[in-house]
Amino acid sequence: MSISFNPDEIFEMAEQIERNAAKFYREAAKNADDESMKKMFLDLAVMEDGHIKIFQEMRSHLDDSDREPMLLDPDNEAALYLQSMADSHGSEGKKDLKTKLTGKEPAKEVLGIAVNAEKNSIVFYTVLKGLVIPTGKEKIEEIISEEVSHLVLLKMQQTKLS
Repeated sequence: MSISFNPDEIFEMAEQIERNAAKFYREAAKNADDESMKKMFLDLAVMEDGHIKIFQEMRSHLDDSDREPMLLDPDNEAALYLQSMADSHGSEGKKDLKTKLTGKEPAKEVLGIAVNAEKNSIVFYTVLKGLVIPTGKEKIEEIISEEVSHLVLLKMQQTKLS
């Protein structure tokens, strides 16, 4: 079965991805021993919170047709699929899709999880940019740029630990 999403659902998915990332960064900060890493993770969480607000603002400007189902979905399968994609995207906050962080992971491992999540976010938002109305493309570009800066920051931290 082919599943497609309307713009409202896509932005809802993006919001969930950002919530997952912010939660992950807050958990990583809580578990970090090094104060500079703790601050970096908290700063990243705040940036992800900002992304949530951007997507909420974009959703608030959608018209009714952007919220209409694009396919017949009597069993709510598309909504479940959407939620599953957002919940598992980039495996933010998880060592894999089923295992949460314990707080005992070495900093290098936590950074590796974060790097992979940021890479996946960049890919997701690059695809998303092609699906949004022209006025939304600029905001998505800004988020992509921020996600790239997050990736650079995380990679720099990884280099310091090597």
